[in-house]
Amino acid sequence: MKARAPAQASRRHRHRLAHRSFLAGAALSGLVVAMAAVSLVWTPYDPAAQAIVDRLQGPGARHWLGTDQYGRDVLSMIMVGARNTVAVGAAAVGIGAGIGIPLGLLAAARAESWIDHAVGRLVDLTFAFPAILSAILVTALMGPGAATAILAIGIFNIAVFARVARGAALAVYGREFVRAALALGRSRADVALRHVLPNASSALIVQATIQFAVAILAEAALSYLGLGVQPPQPSWGKMLYDAQTLMFMAPLQAVFPGLAIALAVLGLNLLGDGLRDVLDPRLVQSRAA
Repeated sequence: MKARAPAQASRRHRHRLAHRSFLAGAALSGLVVAMAAVSLVWTPYDPAAQAIVDRLQGPGARHWLGTDQYGRDVLSMIMVGARNTVAVGAAAVGIGAGIGIPLGLLAAARAESWIDHAVGRLVDLTFAFPAILSAILVTALMGPGAATAILAIGIFNIAVFARVARGAALAVYGREFVRAALALGRSRADVALRHVLPNASSALIVQATIQFAVAILAEAALSYLGLGVQPPQPSWGKMLYDAQTLMFMAPLQAVFPGLAIALAVLGLNLLGDGLRDVLDPRLVQSRAA
C-alpha cells in the first residue's frame, strides 16, 4: 500500500499536467497577462502617437499589425488595451469576490433566516440590472470612464459570487465534520473561515476565472458604447468601434482587436473548465482509477 500511494500521486500529477483545457487556457491567459505586463515598460511605438502619412498601413516590418486611421501602431494599442482590460477585469472581479463571498457565507451560515432572505432578494435585484445597464445608470452619476466600468461590472459580480458562495457553503455545512465543529461550540465565523471557505474555494476559484472572462466582454462592450476606458487610452472595445467605418477599406482594423478579445475570453473559459476538473476531488479520483 505504501508503494502504491506515491505512484497514485504521480499519476494524478501527470493527469493534471496533461489536461488540455487547463494547459491551453493557462497558455492563452498567460499570454494576455504577459502582454499587459510588457506594455508597462515597453511598446513598439507610443500608442497615442499619430502619423497621418502612415495611416491604414497593413502588417509589415515597421508595424507588425499595421496602423489605424490616425497612423497609430495597432500592436502598441492592443498591448496597452490588454493592460487596461486586465486592470478593469481584475478590479471588477476583486470587488465582486471581496463583497459577494462574505455575503454568501453569511447567508449560508444563517440559512432560512431573515439574513438569508435579505441577501437572496438583494441578489435577485442585482441580476435585474445587467452590467451594461448598471453602467449607464452609474455614468449618469459619475460620468464615463474606467471607474464606471469597474463599478458597474463589480456590482454585478457581487451577486454572482454571493450566489455561488452560498450554494457551495450550504453543501459544506451539511457535512459531518462541520456539524461536529458546531456541536463542539465553535463559532459560526470560525467554522466558516476554517472549514467552510477552504472546502468551497475550488468552486469560487473557477467562478472567478469565468467572471474574469465576462468582465472582459463587458468592458469591451462598455468601451464600444463610450462608457468604459476613455481616449487617449486604448481599449479593445473602442478599437472595434473605430474600425466599423473601415470594414471595406481596412478590414484588419476590426480583426486584431476582435481576435484579442476572443482569445482572452477563450483562454479564461478553458482555464476555468480545466481548473474545475483539476480541483474537483471526484473527477481526480475517477481519472486516477
